[in-house]
Amino acid sequence: MSTSSLPDIPLVLGDEVADALNEGRPVVALESNVITHGLPYPDNAATARKVEQAVRAGGSVPATIAVDAGRIVVGMSDADIDRFASTPGIPKVSSRDMPVVLAQGRMGALTVASCLVAAERAGIAFFSSAGIGGVHRGAERTMDISSDLVQFTRSKVAVVCAGAKKILDLGLTLEYLETQCVPVVSYRSDDFPAFYCVSSGFPSPMRLDDDEVIARAVENHWALGSNSAFLVTTPVRPEEAIDSDEVDAAITEAMAAADRDGIRGQAITKYLMRAVDAATQGRSSRANMAVLVSTAEVGGRLAAAHARLKAA
Repeated sequence: MSTSSLPDIPLVLGDEVADALNEGRPVVALESNVITHGLPYPDNAATARKVEQAVRAGGSVPATIAVDAGRIVVGMSDADIDRFASTPGIPKVSSRDMPVVLAQGRMGALTVASCLVAAERAGIAFFSSAGIGGVHRGAERTMDISSDLVQFTRSKVAVVCAGAKKILDLGLTLEYLETQCVPVVSYRSDDFPAFYCVSSGFPSPMRLDDDEVIARAVENHWALGSNSAFLVTTPVRPEEAIDSDEVDAAITEAMAAADRDGIRGQAITKYLMRAVDAATQGRSSRANMAVLVSTAEVGGRLAAAHARLKAA
């Protein structure tokens, strides 16, 4: 491992990640939250490795990121992945939580927002996730808006994902991104996808089909002076998708139950996702895994195209 020092915050790069960054080769950042808050052990560790392999298949080096012992670890080793996968009670750490968890020297699994902070500091231009957070349904009453959207306005990282989760208000999510001038481009699709649904029902603001054009667009965004993220969406493969109407029906029923039971705030996302999984007899969990892999592979390809552009 090699260690560089941010102001009082050690940033530890895995050897492969450090070599790739030094040589200008493409790297894709990945969140560790999917290891600790997804499947049980050892399936969670196996899934993390499948996602990393998908990045490699796309032509890039994977860098799964976590916090551990007061350090930001960029490029978890196999031993790190197994340790995080088998240790119960590791907290989910968003960007607002990072300074506290780092100060405490605790283990922490990073989310989309915190991964963007770490990736930018490490000099990694691309990040891949199955789906981003967004504006929650009923946000006009609750002000429940994911920190992912706020962090997009602060971090110069290209985010490759399958859109946002269907449990969110996707129309308002797109409006928020437009207001904050965060580009949203759909890769080889006319629609903004909804996680494990091919389409959210909303058209994408822009469509691009060529890897090199996307790479140029990302670089142009930052060259024009923006310090924000660039969002690229890629839909789940149709054969691995869940029917949109089926998911909507499950969400409507679960929202009513959550309201009746007083479930709100951070707890609502897990509650709704579990309700959808139950309603689809576990098919949504399998689709979730498929989305993780497919977005990672596309992220690897687009990062590789961006690296070629930078090297030209």
